[in-house]
Amino acid sequence: MTAATPATSIRAGFLPDIASAREYFGAWAKLTVLQYFVAEAAVIGAWAGPEPYSRRTGFISDLGAIHCGIHEDRDVCSPLHAVMNASFVVQGMGMLVGALLLSSALLCVAARPGVRLAFGPGHRVPWYTALAAKVFTFTAGAGTIIVGLVPEDAGFFAVHLAGALMFFIGGALALLLVGALWLRQSPLGWFILACGATSFVALGLGGATGMEVPEPGTLERFMGYPVTIGLATVGLVIGQRVRQELKARKARATAQATRTL
Repeated sequence: MTAATPATSIRAGFLPDIASAREYFGAWAKLTVLQYFVAEAAVIGAWAGPEPYSRRTGFISDLGAIHCGIHEDRDVCSPLHAVMNASFVVQGMGMLVGALLLSSALLCVAARPGVRLAFGPGHRVPWYTALAAKVFTFTAGAGTIIVGLVPEDAGFFAVHLAGALMFFIGGALALLLVGALWLRQSPLGWFILACGATSFVALGLGGATGMEVPEPGTLERFMGYPVTIGLATVGLVIGQRVRQELKARKARATAQATRTL
């Protein structure tokens, strides 16, 4: 199935049920990822290490470290580590819920009213693209939860690292796919695509250098921030579209009731 223009889809397609509570809750679940930025700012403000924490040189996971002392070659001390780790878990849950509640059909048509889904040969790729985007979003959410439940200094660093990679890779791929789906539907498709590309390029650079760069914190945030911002944008677009459809449905019901009286 694929997104098509209204002119061609009226004959060969259908509009999925967009005005549903399930889709609305799924959209707002994605928006909860933005709480991460509030939590990060609060935890940075409470940093108690010998040197002030810097987003340019400090790793994000250092904010969730549960012990004060040397971790690898960094002296870390984050009194509000529980807040940071809880934020990771909440962020991951938002992604999981969004991936489970938002339908593939809605992802195909959410960015522009009137777009319908078409059947037949040659109309399968976008449908599977949307499904793949859901799977990658779910993967990213699961990875973020792992990061929150297994801090970097909890004794299972390999598990923590695996969770972080699931977030970075899954989130970037999900945004690339959604951005590609929405390119012909909304200018925001380009923004979402750019978020995914930025994260993916930064991840490649981090892997190639082993994060041995002058500002590893900056590089890591170029991996993670675009994912959070991009997914929140997806949630906002879908939430607004569902709200518009709910209002339109209510208006039609009111008009019909008025005619009946």
